[in-house]
Amino acid sequence: MAADVGGVTPRPYVPVVTKLHAVIGNDHCVENEESSTTLVRNPATGQEITRVPSLGEAEVDAAIARASRAFETWRHVTPGDRARLLRRFAAAVDAHGEELAALEVANAGHVIGNARWEAGNVRDVLEYYAAAPERHSGRQIPVPGGVDLTFHEPLGVVGIIVPWNFPMAIAGWGFAPALAAGNTVVLKPAELTPLSALRIGELALESGLPEGVLQMLPGKGSVVGQRFVTHPAVRKICFTGSTEVGRTIMAGCADQVKRVTLELGGKSANIVFADADIELAAARAPYGVFDNAGQDCCARSRLLVQRSVYDEFLGLLEPAVAGVVVGDPTEEATEMGPLISAAHLATVSSFVPDGAPVAFRGSSPDGPGNWFAPTVLAPVDPRDRAATEEIFGPVVVVIPFEDEEDAVRLANDTPYGLSGSLWTRDIGRALRVARAVETGTLSVNSHSSVRYWTPFGGTKQSGIGRELGPDALDAFSDVKNVFISSD
Repeated sequence: MAADVGGVTPRPYVPVVTKLHAVIGNDHCVENEESSTTLVRNPATGQEITRVPSLGEAEVDAAIARASRAFETWRHVTPGDRARLLRRFAAAVDAHGEELAALEVANAGHVIGNARWEAGNVRDVLEYYAAAPERHSGRQIPVPGGVDLTFHEPLGVVGIIVPWNFPMAIAGWGFAPALAAGNTVVLKPAELTPLSALRIGELALESGLPEGVLQMLPGKGSVVGQRFVTHPAVRKICFTGSTEVGRTIMAGCADQVKRVTLELGGKSANIVFADADIELAAARAPYGVFDNAGQDCCARSRLLVQRSVYDEFLGLLEPAVAGVVVGDPTEEATEMGPLISAAHLATVSSFVPDGAPVAFRGSSPDGPGNWFAPTVLAPVDPRDRAATEEIFGPVVVVIPFEDEEDAVRLANDTPYGLSGSLWTRDIGRALRVARAVETGTLSVNSHSSVRYWTPFGGTKQSGIGRELGPDALDAFSDVKNVFISSD
């Protein structure tokens, strides 16, 4: 039974395989009582939403075969027609934005405001890349003895493995440019959060995308995701998730020299210099780490504050943390919802054991659900576990630094390098520190990490490759060079 979420009732996802016929085809859905299913729960209440089929290897192979056949047609769809289909797909997502947002609230525990933004982001990313088929042009390179041309050729079948923390948006970051470049896509949603992906798969077909071009394949990572890695017809993997799993995927892809884009873990720094607007930096700091309950690879979970303003900053930070509205994600005023699961709640709690240096906490609801209050740890040694490991929850450590050199040293003292922020009024310092911090994206006097117009990705063990922006299509195509002799 689908729960009523914020006045919007999501389409019910019945606990049988038949609902997947429209999404992944009829020829391999096994309808019997022994079919494996995954229980999907609402993280805010712990209640069951539905059960979703968990596909086996033979079913995944059948889907990949369909994607391979569809590729031979999709790659030859004229650029203008492919663009029109993607625009129709974007319009379908837009028309069902409230429904998709409601699914994300119920399934992922996202607050309704964020969920609406995420549905809009899928629409926007599709519209952005709908312009690409007619503009993804090659070059004519001057050479002696003839004419030299380059072409962008699609790769083939692309396997996309999506995490549970931003299941809708990150799916769109992968499939939109992949489809625009002429590839077909098989996409594995996270076991905990498959519902928005399944509905988007239906919308793709309803908007006119040919069968087999975009397929949603729910199931275990050890089955569906692993088959993406080992199947020779899958030419590229896009994976967002933990660094540990990313390493295994990269190693598996090496056997076939298969292309990979990896967006992995993070331990990003939020650096506050003494010359910054301290009141503004303190007011914004909670939203750099507690958004989505801290379940964000870009979370600024290390707060580095110049020692001369350290005490002042903590004094301003405490009421800002207390002001974060934690509660029912269906309520418009809520700013932070629950953690995704009871197991993840236990993991996050392990970083704040009895005796931990808790400076102060915000509030969270009592009763059922996976709730954890926003928590600030200080003082913390930079070598402590909470300061070095990715917590993936609403916990931030506050560490003082002496000067610019010390701030950069602390910020870079991590195997990760995904995102970060720095706060200063000195434009020269902003540029120096931004260049010196080893991270893929960095914001000055803000916490913005992702804009679909600009590239996004990590350095070091936070990943390889870039998503979004004007260059993403190049990651889903090969450059072919053709020389035509004039002799």
